[in-house]
Amino acid sequence: MTTIRLPKHPEPETYTDPALAVERLELLYQQATDFLCDGFIRVMENAAPAGQRIRAFYPEIRFTTSSFAQVDSRLSFGHVSMPGTYATTVTRPDLFRNYLIQQIGLLIKNHGQPVTIGASDTPIPVHFAVAARPDLTVPQEGAAGFTLRDVFDVPDLSTTHDDIVNGTHQPANGTGPLALFTAQRVDYSLARLAHYTATDPSHFQNHVLFTNYQFYVAEFEAYARAQLADPASGYTGFVSTGDHEITDADAEIPPVDKLPQMPTYHLKRKDGSGITLVNIGVGPSNAKTATDHIAVLRPHAWLMVGHCAGLRNTQALGDFVLAHAYLREDHVLDDDLPVWTPIPALAEIQIALEQAVAEVTELEGYDLKRIMRTGTVATIDNRNWELRDQSGPVQRLSQSRAIALDMESATIAANGYRFRVPYGTLLCVSDKPLHGELKLPGMASDFYQTQVSRHLQIGIRAMEQLRGMPLARLHSRKLRSFDETAFL
Repeated sequence: MTTIRLPKHPEPETYTDPALAVERLELLYQQATDFLCDGFIRVMENAAPAGQRIRAFYPEIRFTTSSFAQVDSRLSFGHVSMPGTYATTVTRPDLFRNYLIQQIGLLIKNHGQPVTIGASDTPIPVHFAVAARPDLTVPQEGAAGFTLRDVFDVPDLSTTHDDIVNGTHQPANGTGPLALFTAQRVDYSLARLAHYTATDPSHFQNHVLFTNYQFYVAEFEAYARAQLADPASGYTGFVSTGDHEITDADAEIPPVDKLPQMPTYHLKRKDGSGITLVNIGVGPSNAKTATDHIAVLRPHAWLMVGHCAGLRNTQALGDFVLAHAYLREDHVLDDDLPVWTPIPALAEIQIALEQAVAEVTELEGYDLKRIMRTGTVATIDNRNWELRDQSGPVQRLSQSRAIALDMESATIAANGYRFRVPYGTLLCVSDKPLHGELKLPGMASDFYQTQVSRHLQIGIRAMEQLRGMPLARLHSRKLRSFDETAFL
């Protein structure tokens, strides 16, 4: 018979102060992970005890209301839509402290009811419990001399899914979800982010720029150093791949031996409102992977600022494309978000991007149309689409009124829509394959030298404008479905 060793969890308590509620979450999480880490160390040193499991549980936020009271209809989050009980498991409350205080505070304020903080019935996998301990490593299956899952809980993909965000979740025991992601789903993504980006998730900022070229990185670092040299900028540090952080504009950053799959860089502010740049490389699969995991951090906006093929003869290399619609032929999200789902342009993002282009180029009104077109961007999963029979692809592109084509933008926008993260796309024309201007080495070098800096400045300027926008306006109702979670 197997016995289960558990930590002594205190009884659930109710709170009307969100800061105290989060302190309780931190205490419960720390107790649980310390218990698992201590047990793991003992087992690794002294062998696994026969017939015994070691288990601890994620903390939980639980909320109940019996009122149909209407809250401010302009708000897209911070409230539940009907009476009932709602709950969510929580991981890394230290990392999500500000977010949790904000979301719990809105829930209490809008409904006039407390939240209950206690232990859930969802076990913490030992892999995630030791993740914050650099001195501990969970061995591969079979390497420890005992079967790990006989003693500890391990990641369970049957409970690590996107049913809530995809709208297919079936509440258990009548308890609705309070947040879009469960604790196991968040832990899974935090681990993936550290692997793919080679930076700790704690460095990620609330405004994320995606690009498909490493050329943007040098420009981003130059901008970051200029900001660190200005005490009035509000930026406090720059983190490069490998978690190397500088706070001095003249500090050296040691080179890395090998870049990760998605090199990532963070220009930080104390409140997390800085800018993160992620080079996702080429392809919709990378775009989906990056956004699948960054979404759990609940950023306030993400933008694509990459290069594209211009499809109109009136375009010139270096022109900008502001996407207001997307033709989705990337296929990586077909099982999660049906292709018939419209991916709307978000007015707040569109305005910020257009204003940023005008400011950086010093053009406005009708003159701005000479260097920027607004229209449909097609995203395709075949990098060498130009080599196929042109009658099919070209006809579809023309019928869609597409003005540009790339391999990432529609994926990033669609996942933004799916995860309720405000999104946008501003691309730069780097070739015109339908008109004989291919992306060749010599042409590319000249193009990149003159255009990368300006393009990146536009993306940064747009993010800085969005930073000053109230969250209730930026996270608008356009991204929320019929029956949404209270937490953003």
